[in-house]
Parts: sequence; structure tokens; C-alpha cells
Amino acid sequence: MDSLLIPVLLGIVEGLTEFLPVSSTGHLIITGHLLGFTGEKANIFEVVIQLGAILSVVVLYRKRFLGLLRHDPERQFSGRRGMYLLFLTSLPASILGLLTHGLIKQYLFNTTTVAWALAFGAAALLAVEQCKPNTKYQGLDSITPALALGIGLFQCLALWPGFSRSGATIMGGMILGAGRKTAAEYSFIAAVPIMFAATGFDLLQGWSLFEVQDFIFLGIGFVVSFISAWLAVKSFILLLSRVTLRPFAVYRLLIAPLVLFFKV
Repeated sequence: MDSLLIPVLLGIVEGLTEFLPVSSTGHLIITGHLLGFTGEKANIFEVVIQLGAILSVVVLYRKRFLGLLRHDPERQFSGRRGMYLLFLTSLPASILGLLTHGLIKQYLFNTTTVAWALAFGAAALLAVEQCKPNTKYQGLDSITPALALGIGLFQCLALWPGFSRSGATIMGGMILGAGRKTAAEYSFIAAVPIMFAATGFDLLQGWSLFEVQDFIFLGIGFVVSFISAWLAVKSFILLLSRVTLRPFAVYRLLIAPLVLFFKV
């Protein structure tokens, strides 16, 4: 593979954008073309650095994940109930993703559809902030099975590359009555099971493309993505107490034309 600057830059981009409602896919398309790093290996590399970003959430919310191993009477989001909530959230997109995986790769993984997803997602975020849904749920322990399933249905929108998984779930949570911060934190945690499944599936299909000398390249991207995502998640949660999602929606509208510019 090429210069080790490539995994550093792509790791930073992936980590900073994976859990923000701005679409990591769109950013990786732009960055990959600027760096001249495209093709099948690039696609699988993106899967590897996604795992780094996922791991950062597991570490950041390790108490919550460890709490899923046994019931805590002081926390509703724990033990079997917590795992059941995550199962409900993961179920719709998992089923739809398995049924449509080939079609999504064939018809939706291109710069035109990603640009449209960025724009449509931006409009949806602006609409949600404008409508100001009533807040009924504050804190992870207030999540109900109905809310978890509802967020899971919204997560299906993320199967459209460029829409943003975090954007879909945060928006869905807010529409269904979750506070902005609660929707964001649940979005981060709920990302782990479905992203592990999706990235694992892609890795099994494309791992044979890599040679031994590529593992340093992959490792650098993984570590940089982990660190960047850690910083992004912590900063985003602090930011949500001060701002709405409108700046992220406007930003999406600005980068959508850039994605089209790098059309191949």
C-alpha cells in the first residue's frame, strides 16, 4: 500500500464522523479521492477503521456494556432488559440489511445516491429541530421497548449510504420523544451490535485482498480511528447541551455537492 499518511488521515476522518450525524461515508468518499485511495482494498480498509471507531464507544461506555452482563436494580438499562432493548433496535436494520445487502452494494454505493442521502438527511434533521417534538424520555434508563424498536425502524434509513446511522437514530429518538442527549447516547451504544455484525460480514468477504505487509497500514488506521472517535463522541455529548442539530444539517448540505464533484 501507499504512504502511511493515508491511514492516518482516513482514520481521523472516520473517527470524527462515524458517530456524528454528518455521514462518514460521504467524508470517506471525498478524502479517498483526494488521496487517490479507492477500489476494493480501500472499501475493506474503511470497514477495518470502522471497527476502531466502534471499539472507542465500547471503552467509553464500558460501565453500561458491563452492566448488560447482570441486572442492576438501580438501572433499567442493564442485564437481560438492556440486551433486549439493543436487540429490538438492531433487529429491523439487520433483517432488511441481510435481505438487501447485494442490492445496496450494487445500486446505492455511488456518489450520486450518497449526495442525495446527505441532502435528504439534512432536511430531515432541520424538520425535526423545527418541530421540536415533546420530550418524554430522559436518560438511558428511561428507554422503553417500544422506543427501542421505533429507533430501530428509523435506523433502517442508514442502509442508504450517506444518510448517517447516527443521524437516523438520533432523529428517530427525538421524533419518538427522547431528549437530544438521550437519543445521542443511545445511538452510540446501539451502534455497536449492528456495526459489529455489518463490518464482520464485510471483512469475511474481503479479507483475502490483504497481504501480510498491509497489516501495519490497517493497524495505523484502526488506532487513529479509535482515538478520533473517542474525542468526537465525548465532544459531541458536551456540545449537545449547548447547540441543536441544525449546524450539522447545514454542514451536510454544504458537503453534498463536494461528493458529487468527486463522482467516478
